[in-house]
Amino acid sequence: MEPDADIVPTTKQLLRWAEALAGIARTGLGFTESLYERERYEEVLRVAADIRASADNGLAGAQDAEGIVEEWLASVGKGVPGYVTPKVAVGAVVGNEEGELLLVRRSDSGVWLYPTGWADIGYSASEVVAKEVEEETGIEVEVERLIAVLDGFRVGMSRIPMYSLVFQCRPIGGELRAHPLECTDAGWFPLDALPQPLAGIDRWGPQVTAVLRGEPIEVLYDPVRQPVWRDDEAEARRRGRDDDA
Repeated sequence: MEPDADIVPTTKQLLRWAEALAGIARTGLGFTESLYERERYEEVLRVAADIRASADNGLAGAQDAEGIVEEWLASVGKGVPGYVTPKVAVGAVVGNEEGELLLVRRSDSGVWLYPTGWADIGYSASEVVAKEVEEETGIEVEVERLIAVLDGFRVGMSRIPMYSLVFQCRPIGGELRAHPLECTDAGWFPLDALPQPLAGIDRWGPQVTAVLRGEPIEVLYDPVRQPVWRDDEAEARRRGRDDDA
């Protein structure tokens, strides 16, 4: 009997579960002095590595899982520095007077997205935003307000644990040019002619559209799932089946 497509885990689900298990185990290793507990946490890491490797390359990929375990073990810290948390990134929604959105095509993935970057130590989130926009596009901006806090896993923008702080920005100068290493293209696009593929558009698209049209908004954030480990799409399908019953 073939499994129901609605209950087969997606790659995104498998990666999320693997990273969550690895984070729990690495945090445990950072705080425990017990040899017994260390052995158990390392075993959890091996299970998580099998899941992650299989998500990327099927069951045959599990033979490469030991390399993932070694990578995770090398990152274990001691005490509070060893507490594993999501990385933090920033994003910039920049609209011009014509209502066009500033987008870049990322050189690492080939997908389009608003300018983004990791949150550098020593910078505030808004300072990193302004820096990243100018570096990636040549456009100087004024940061106006926070408009979204997004989980990169859920949006489909990242394969590692990540929170993205998205700010609305106003262009104040500069000249459009794509960063020669980070981007293969950059440009201004009207909302009815956005380039594809465009990462995470289903999640942030309505918010950005409202922002560029000057409509009132609240800060967008991911809703709480019940239970938290259920995938958004799977939960929606389950509710649909319950409603039809």
